[in-house]
Amino acid sequence: MKCLLACSSLLFAAALIAQTAAPKAPPLSPAATASVTIAGHAITIDYSSPAVRGRAGKLFGKDGRISQDPTYPAWRAGANTATKLHTDAELDLGGLIVPKGDYTLFVDISDPAQWVLIVNKQVGQWGTVYDKAQDLGRVTMLMEKPPALVENLKYTLRDLGGGKGKLSLLWENLCGSISFTVK
Repeated sequence: MKCLLACSSLLFAAALIAQTAAPKAPPLSPAATASVTIAGHAITIDYSSPAVRGRAGKLFGKDGRISQDPTYPAWRAGANTATKLHTDAELDLGGLIVPKGDYTLFVDISDPAQWVLIVNKQVGQWGTVYDKAQDLGRVTMLMEKPPALVENLKYTLRDLGGGKGKLSLLWENLCGSISFTVK
């Protein structure tokens, strides 16, 4: 009887241990958000932020890591799910009129020295699913070199005053930005 009781106690303890979830490692590309309110209207970008992780100089270009994605040269401009843009107001994004609503952002990186922002009407897809027929439009970005390596991909949205703003995407040794106006 003592043996049966000891065995059942061990089985019960093993079952409890098996049900306890092991701690999860942090995601390689954690979720991130950039947001700004301009003239009372919210603009938000939700994305996953990959890290360079020792791959500096090996990410962009026709032989870079990103060129292996099936959507290349259109890049999800983040990781995991496609990068999402939400705007509460119509935007003039570098000459492209973007009606209020939800969109997906991609970047044409075929020329690492001259990125082109792609605003796509398809939403909710994984980042490696891109339908060019759903493009609202494309806008050339102003390219700059950040003062230091940007380890984690980062979007920024800045209020420049007077209903104007600036969207920037920084990663590795590149920064693409575009000015916009809230209509």
